[in-house]
Amino acid sequence: MSVRGELSDAAWERIGPLLPKRGGCGRPWRDHRQMVNGVLWRLRTGAPWRDLPERYWPWQTVYERFARWEVDGKWTGIWATLLEHLQVCDDAVGRVDWTVSVDSTINQAHQHSAGARQRRAAEGDALEDPGRWQTRQALGRSRGGLTTKVHLAVDGRGLPLSTVLTPGNTNDATAFGQVLDSIRIPRAVTGRPRTTPARVLGDKAYSSWAIRRLLRRRGTAATIPEHCDQMANRRRRGDQGGRPPAFDRNIYPARNVVERCFARLKQFRAVATRFDKLADRYRAGIVIAALIL
Repeated sequence: MSVRGELSDAAWERIGPLLPKRGGCGRPWRDHRQMVNGVLWRLRTGAPWRDLPERYWPWQTVYERFARWEVDGKWTGIWATLLEHLQVCDDAVGRVDWTVSVDSTINQAHQHSAGARQRRAAEGDALEDPGRWQTRQALGRSRGGLTTKVHLAVDGRGLPLSTVLTPGNTNDATAFGQVLDSIRIPRAVTGRPRTTPARVLGDKAYSSWAIRRLLRRRGTAATIPEHCDQMANRRRRGDQGGRPPAFDRNIYPARNVVERCFARLKQFRAVATRFDKLADRYRAGIVIAALIL
């Protein structure tokens, strides 16, 4: 019997077998389910790790295992395995939707997230450039303070496929290629994972010729509206301006699935506001929230 916000029995039956097993000598690990529930409690409440309730064991144990599995890529591997399972089930009933919606959201970074240790430069003992450090930790400074931008790609059902973190003052179009390259859907049969969606939906932030050429080379249809200044520039050039890009107004409203996905992810307060010092830890929390979805 699970309490509010914890893993249900059905969810544990799906996730439990994917968690690593201890082999060899040493003391047996504590129950993985209690650890995952402790991580979910922290994601849901946004509280510091030290305030973790005692029923989830010492906070050091929960955080150490959470951080270790993030470094080993366990959380991302579980995410990929669940995507593969959904792919197999949907292929069986013909529900695969290769229409991908891409968007980003800016999350405020708490003052506690700015305390990550800076690396030493290669020569001497000087610290690395502060701007490079902020970029590496996906922290950008603007009028509102430090922010982190979460780029997300979801399928036609609103389930996350890939996520990328950048500083909050980064343009959406610059991370589009990385978001697209992070999509790796395992095949229902043998073969390389699928990385190319059939269609991409995006807002005007992705209206650039570079993005349209990238999608054209990959054989992916684009449903992205143009900026007003781009349309005016094309009309001003006359015949040399070229034809306007294809835009299907009937398909574009389906892009709201990515907005709804952001709303569901931000129900986890540690996702809506960044408290983690390291960008990799913050992304691991987003991946775990995506697992729950």
